[in-house]
Amino acid sequence: MTTAFEPVRIAGDTLSNRIALAPMTRSRAGQGGIATPLVAEYYTQRASAGLIITEGIQPSAVGQGYPFTPGLHTAEQITAWREVTDSVHAAGGRIFAQIMHSGRIGHPTLLPDGLVPVAPSALAAQGQLFTGEGMKDFVTPRELTGPEVRATIADYADATRNAIDAGFDGVELHGANGYLIHQFLAPGTNLRTDEWGGPAEHRIRFAVEAVKAVAAAIGADRTALRISPGNTYNDISEPDPQPAYEALVKEIDGLGLAYLHVLEHGPQARETTLALRKQFSGPLVLNPATEGPTDHRALTLIEDGTADLLAFGALFLANPDLPDRLRTEGPYNTPDPTTFFGGDARGYTDYPAR
Repeated sequence: MTTAFEPVRIAGDTLSNRIALAPMTRSRAGQGGIATPLVAEYYTQRASAGLIITEGIQPSAVGQGYPFTPGLHTAEQITAWREVTDSVHAAGGRIFAQIMHSGRIGHPTLLPDGLVPVAPSALAAQGQLFTGEGMKDFVTPRELTGPEVRATIADYADATRNAIDAGFDGVELHGANGYLIHQFLAPGTNLRTDEWGGPAEHRIRFAVEAVKAVAAAIGADRTALRISPGNTYNDISEPDPQPAYEALVKEIDGLGLAYLHVLEHGPQARETTLALRKQFSGPLVLNPATEGPTDHRALTLIEDGTADLLAFGALFLANPDLPDRLRTEGPYNTPDPTTFFGGDARGYTDYPAR
């Protein structure tokens, strides 16, 4: 029986355990999307994870969706991230950059030079988001033209090369949670009638092409994809997601990716996870649906073969030494959700480690 504390091979490297830090928006970048010393401290504290997956990093200026999020599209950003990766590696950790284009989830006040959010179709998300000027309604995005779709895919590949230059061990494309790749996948946000929209085999094309472009840029063994079938976050509608995601996984399975990362959502989530697990021949990272923060009770999902690694979110924020605490089944510091996005001055450095 495999346990969470046994090594696993990812991206040609042997990870010390099968516990991953899930990607979570931290909003602690400096001016110009620069990773700060606080960012380095935050990730280095959690270097005992087998794998760290960073917060979403925008591949271009128009890809930014929230205030104070970092980028990987300028020389200054690359240099700043190198300080982070060097620190994590010195502490014995391994770290993947999550590349996240937010698509229609954003606002012009966050973007330079008169830019507006872009998306597969000109449909505004319902709801509001926090900006530097307070809460604002989502705006109607500009629909990407065919050539712009191709250019956006190239942005993913360019940011990925930058990630490797910055010292990351690999890259995870964010295809979940209602951001750009997910917007192309979902029929409720993709109303296109060209090669990028319509039936499932067209809606998956953007995700497939983005994955292939990144794999061509840095190698498939350092490329991963995160998905969340049926996730309604950010006003996404996917009433029958499984066929499209099975088609997506079929298209990318033969590439030899580092891993597939599944974020579960909804009552049918585990059924879909198991179906995709059968289809995907590489390692599966699972962010499981649980009651409250995921803790040691979820480790049975590795033992029974449902997943190869488990990604922990809120509990890892409050417990920088989480692998040790999982091994002893606690005790755990209690996460405080009111401080997740910039509310605490030190980025959870005040949570005690043992």
